[in-house]
Amino acid sequence: MFITFEGIEGCGKTTQIRLLSDYLKKRGLECIATREPGGTSIGEAIRGIFLHCAHDDMLPITELLLVTAARAQHVEHVIKPNLKAGKIVLCDRYVDATVAYQGFAAGLGLESVMRSHALFVNALMPDITILLDCPVDLGLTRSRDRNHAAGVHIDEGRFEELDHSFHE
Repeated sequence: MFITFEGIEGCGKTTQIRLLSDYLKKRGLECIATREPGGTSIGEAIRGIFLHCAHDDMLPITELLLVTAARAQHVEHVIKPNLKAGKIVLCDRYVDATVAYQGFAAGLGLESVMRSHALFVNALMPDITILLDCPVDLGLTRSRDRNHAAGVHIDEGRFEELDHSFHE
């Protein structure tokens, strides 16, 4: 089973994935927790470019191409092999995040995102998506605080720096 978790920054996706992973493992079920962009060495390198605050002038189409490239690697090297091995795959973000961020908030449109997903990822979709919601101010505060505490606010804070309306 392929389960994705979606929601704004700081809404608790990573925490809920960890809790579900622990729950499943205690019940003898094999699972893997992964994230996007990332999940592979190439995906993590792309993540570094994608989320770095220095790239505040990144075009939406560049974002789409980067996240899709990372996803293609992730699907072929992590998601598909683990599903084929009978494991449950828990993923922090997937195509719904791309639809929300690049498709709607950045204005590329649903069709562009889904065409890219179909072309480069063979349109692999999750079995279920869990959407977590929280007020934007709360989520951004949590995320910014977490990034500052971990010392990654410059390396991974580009989306946290976008205005409130983008996240709404």
